[in-house]
Formats: sequence, C-alpha cells, structure tokens
Amino acid sequence: MENNITLKIDNREVSVPKGTTILEAARGMGIDIPTLCYMNLKDLCIQNIPASCRICVVEVEGRKNLAPSCATKCENGMNVRTNTIRVLNARRVVLELMLSDHPSDCLVCPKSGKCELQTIAIKLGIREIPFAGAQTTYKVDESPSIRRDMSKCIYCRRCETMCNEVQTVGALGAANRGFGSVVMPAFDQDLKDSECTFCGQCVAVCPVGALTEIDHTNRLIRDLSNPEKTVIVQTAPAVRAALGEEFGLPAGTSVTGKMVAALRQLGFAKVFDTDFAADLTIMEEGTELLGRLGAFLNGDKNVKLPIITSCCPGWVNFFENQFPDLLDMPSSARSPQQMFGAVAKSYWAEKMGIKREDLIVVSVMPCLAKKFECERDEFKTDGDPDVNYSISTRELAALIKQTNIDFMQLEEEEFDAPLGESTGAAVIFGASGGVMEAALRTAYEIHTGKTLDNVNFDDVRGISNLKEATIDVDGFKLKVAVAHGLGNARKLMNEIRAGKSPYHAIEIMACPGGCIGGGGQPLHHGDSSLLKARTKALYQEDETKHLRKSHENPYIVSLYEEYLGKPMSEKAHHLLHTCYFNRSKEITEQ
Repeated sequence: MENNITLKIDNREVSVPKGTTILEAARGMGIDIPTLCYMNLKDLCIQNIPASCRICVVEVEGRKNLAPSCATKCENGMNVRTNTIRVLNARRVVLELMLSDHPSDCLVCPKSGKCELQTIAIKLGIREIPFAGAQTTYKVDESPSIRRDMSKCIYCRRCETMCNEVQTVGALGAANRGFGSVVMPAFDQDLKDSECTFCGQCVAVCPVGALTEIDHTNRLIRDLSNPEKTVIVQTAPAVRAALGEEFGLPAGTSVTGKMVAALRQLGFAKVFDTDFAADLTIMEEGTELLGRLGAFLNGDKNVKLPIITSCCPGWVNFFENQFPDLLDMPSSARSPQQMFGAVAKSYWAEKMGIKREDLIVVSVMPCLAKKFECERDEFKTDGDPDVNYSISTRELAALIKQTNIDFMQLEEEEFDAPLGESTGAAVIFGASGGVMEAALRTAYEIHTGKTLDNVNFDDVRGISNLKEATIDVDGFKLKVAVAHGLGNARKLMNEIRAGKSPYHAIEIMACPGGCIGGGGQPLHHGDSSLLKARTKALYQEDETKHLRKSHENPYIVSLYEEYLGKPMSEKAHHLLHTCYFNRSKEITEQ
C-alpha cells in the first residue's frame, strides 16, 4: 500500500501503516517490549503518548540516543533493535531507579501478583537495588471507593490521562517538579473533597498499587460468620459477563449459573439478581419518560427534556459536580442497586419476618462508584443503608479463590425467587445502550398498546462513543441518544445547557462500553475487542430469556399489586426515587 512504511525490527522486515509507532509494529510481530506508562486508547479516540517511564526504549540505527518505542513513529528503511545489551541495561537502570523509591511491602500490597512493575522486575531478573536514599512518602487517602497511596506511584500518569482526557473530570493532575513530582487532586485535597466521580477508571489503568479499590471482602467474611445477621447478595448484569476471565475463561463467556453457585457456597442466605431491580427501574423510569413526553405533547413549555437515565452513580456524581444547573434533567429514579436495597429491606424483609437492622444487603458490582453510592445519606433509614456495601467483580473473584471453591467445576444454579427473577431487558443494562433499549421496549408497548414485532433496537447498540436513533411511536418521532464515557457525556450536556439538544431521552454510562467496562471489572485497558465480547455475552443471554420486556416480569407485577400500587405512586416515589444535590467544588488552597 502507498501509505505503508517498511522497516526492520530485530532483523525482521515488516510493513505497517504510516503513523504506526515502533511499539505497535513490534507487538504486531509478537515482539514483547515492556511498558508502564503506555495505554492503547485509540478505540476511545484518545492519543496517549506520554513517553514518561522510558522502559520501552529501543535502539534505532543512526540515532545517538535510545528511542521510546511508544512515541517514536516508524520510518521507511528504519532498522530497530529491541534486544541489545545497551537496551537491556537502560531498562534495568530505569527500573532499579523506580524501585529505589518504591515501597517494598509487596506481600500486603493489594496489587501484588497483578502489579506491572513487579512483573517487569521479575522478567528483567532484578533481585537487588543498587541505589539507596530517602524514600518519598505521602499520606494515604481513603475515600468511600478508592484508596490512593502516592508512595507507590511511579509517575506513569496513566490515571491523569484517563481522568482528564477520557473522562474530562479533572480530579487528578501533575504537581511539583523533579523528585517532588506527584499526581494528585488540586492542592492535595482528598478525593472525596475533589471533583472525583469515583468511576474507578484511574484504578483500572494504574499499573501499581497507588490506586486501588476500597476492599470490603474482610467485612463480608465477618458478616457471613455472624449468626445474628441474614446476609443476602445481589449481582449486577455486567458481572456475569466478565467474572469468568478471572478463572481463565475467554472474554465474553457468561458464567451466570456458576456465579450463583459460588455465591451460595460462600454462605449467602439468598442469592438475588440486580436484574430484578433493573426491570423495576424500567417501570419507574419508563413511566417518568412517558409522563414528561405527554406533558410536552400537550404544550407544557416547562417540561424538562431530554430526560436522562440515572442508573450510573459515576455519571450522577459527574453531573452533580459539573452541571449543577441541570439537576432537574435526569430521571429521579434510583439506580437498580439502590432500588433493590430499598425493596429488600422493606417488602422482602417484611414478608420474611426479618428486622431491617438484622438484614445485610451486599451487592456485587462492576463499578467502584457503587461503593460511594451505598454511603449516600439519602439511601439510609435511621442511619442504616439500603445496601450495606458493595464489592467489585475483582473482589468476588479473589474471595472465591481464597475459599478454595473450584469455580470451573461448579454445577450451574438458579437465582432465588422472587428478587432473582428478571427479563432479557434487564440483563442488557450492563452494556452501553441497554438501558435505553429496555426502556424503549416497555415505553413503546405501554404507550401504544401494541406488541413489538422486534424488540431489538440495533441503532442504540455497540461501543460507538455516541449512538443516535429516531423511533416511530405511533407517528411521533422519538429522538434518543446513548453515550458512554464521561467525556462524551460532557458534549451532550453542553448541548443541553446551550439549548441545542434535539433529543427527548438520553442514556449515559460513565465507563467505556458501559458497566461491562466498569472500574471494578477485570482490567481491560481500553481493549475494544474485550468490551465487545462482554457486550455480546449480555445480548446472547437476553436472546435466551423467555420474557424480554420488563413489564412482563410476573414478580414485578406482583410487587406493584401487593405493595407499591403502581409506578410513580406515593409509596413507589418514597422507596424508588431520589433527588440530586449541587456538589460543585469551590477549590481553595489549604
């Protein structure tokens, strides 16, 4: 091809498209070049070329200095060596310098065994540190979701790129110079006092133990061993599409039945499904959507459109911090996690004769913002949270391994009724576009009284940054949009703020690909093929469901008949809806 570049890497000729870096060309040939600061974010339309760690240096014939392969473009006739003694020595010296100012508490570090710095040190055979000196220390910052220990930071700045360029949150940035350089919130504030949304994408890309999730597994073990407590669990739809990766299964392998069996073996009194509450969310949010559209069509100029989904706590934190003037745009419906907790500690607890204070509700989530959401005051009754705490997909996998459960040999089991029953519409909540599609399935049929011949809304599917669709609802052209990633959400919100949004309804998820790319999932590093595989698993499970519309879930119908009355009733509003707060930060130097 005319735009291809021909070069040699380790004496092997290769032809690559113009603009390809040496690192990309080498990896395409199966040549491993170690990296720490590099992230492949092309699928997210972000160029990440920091070249800050210098671990990936290579020797280029004719150049005096070694070149960082992640930031050096291939050129015609270039002769590259990735394996010379000069290159190996340079990498070792750089790594030894990093390790000389790095804590050596690997035995108790939460990233031990999955630390990229540790992995490269083992590969390079580093067994002693020839450099000695005072080590840099920083305070440990523990928020409800994220633990930040900058003593372990290697200044790769991946978290900064993710927070500022992909998510556009702006909670993290580089400060100071030289040996005092560090990535932190403005004026070294704690994360809880910053603009942080707790989406966890910084944790997902951190190569070391500088950024980790707050681990609740020890708390869970104590609760499970307490005979005075009834401990139940709910599992988010995206977890089942990624958990298997922690046990060596290919990406996109759905492990719903094995996951249920493992949770039951761990000792939970009941294993329920957040999908039940996803169906419930559609009943409330769909009714709210139809109410706003009805008012709009009747000429109400004060109606707030577009209505925006509110299932994602990272997104909720984002608009409360960044768009406090638009707090009346999102749906008032709680997230499925919080709806489940409210129903479990009222309706279900009453039926079972369990006191609220004796019931522990635990969630397994792909998301670290869910940990923060559990602690929000509006989701507590007399100080008792509706959901006591949340563990991530990674935490669940670690717990299964700790207890010697042979995950691969487990027989598949079913969720417990009634809060474990769901439809296909609920399981696709875990993928970008899934909430919108589930809402469209129900809203269309309730509004028109007609049965959908095809419940698949393909236009809102996929991992494109922004998806748009126009749905014909009995002659009314309903315009919807779907975005994932907070950087893309910002664009839509700026349109709304400027009065230029053409949409009636918008779905937003904070993480790449939606919940399947959440900050608590097995690490994906922006790999679109992995995200697509997880998404496919959810849609395949939807296809196998007997019921694929939320309003057809018989247990949801019973819940309204026995307890809630109808969607948006006074009782439903009390249990299943919320309000939002201006959390914008006026930053002052401390």
